[in-house]
Amino acid sequence: MIDEKRHNRIKAALQLKGSSLSAVARHLNVTPTTVSTVSRGFRRSRRIETQIAAELGCDVEDLWPERYRRIGTEVAMKVP
Repeated sequence: MIDEKRHNRIKAALQLKGSSLSAVARHLNVTPTTVSTVSRGFRRSRRIETQIAAELGCDVEDLWPERYRRIGTEVAMKVP
């Protein structure tokens, strides 16, 4: 699901933390476009979503509750 509002909130939150989507991309050795595509909701990537959440100091299910659910202490990706 494409969500520009969430994408903009993520970008703003990263900026407040002194980071950016480009920094996430460099850390993961992927292109900034790839990270932006995931942040916008065009594509899914547990690896990228997990890194964004880590940069923000939160859990992936906090950012993408429709994609992830907590199972005990584990977080599982929901299968569409």
